[in-house]
Amino acid sequence: MLISEIFYSVQGEGELTGVPSVFVRASGCNLRCNWCDTPYASWNPEGTQMDVREITSKVQSFAAAQHVVLTGGEPMVAKEMAELATKLKQLGYHLTIETAATIAPNNIDCDLASLSPKLSNSAPDERLSDSWREKHEALRWQPKVVREWISNYDYQFKFVVAEESDVAEMETMLGDLKVEIPKPKIMLMPEGVTMEVLRKRTSWLAELCKSRGYRFAHRLQIELYGDTRGT
Repeated sequence: MLISEIFYSVQGEGELTGVPSVFVRASGCNLRCNWCDTPYASWNPEGTQMDVREITSKVQSFAAAQHVVLTGGEPMVAKEMAELATKLKQLGYHLTIETAATIAPNNIDCDLASLSPKLSNSAPDERLSDSWREKHEALRWQPKVVREWISNYDYQFKFVVAEESDVAEMETMLGDLKVEIPKPKIMLMPEGVTMEVLRKRTSWLAELCKSRGYRFAHRLQIELYGDTRGT
């Protein structure tokens, strides 16, 4: 499969924030979010073709690691991802899959499904054709697929929020699931790839989380390393 990068860092987002983890970033995505912070794995996929053996060997080179994060791009696009997940579980790793939840899990091995359904604020701009924008809009929210993930795995929701209207949209989307979602499993993360932008959005978003019972999701990797690859 096409792998953009494999690196060892600390998880910067979600309930495992701060946990040392190996990140396996698959290249390729079925969406085109306008604020994507990894365009080299989505808008312009790049990387190296690696088989499962090569990937697991690289993961094992980080001797202290006990957690692996499969991310992208959209990792579920890769045909060999299920095979990789099975092998990593056999090796004893805790496995997080970071996905937009547009593709059914099909019993893939996973300890934590980190689900990031895309809001309308993700719509691609004029850089893409009308057909791509229409495809993105049609794919970004798949309630049936989301229900399959949350019915079969431990999960967390991470929503990228730029303004308060995004939260209202998120609440409407989750209501469409017709499933009770515990509020601590709903994480709101400020959109931005610089500390300046994140600080502007952090204060009001944290207060909103306090008032409504959601979990505020920091972006630790930006604070530690900035918008830098391999972190």
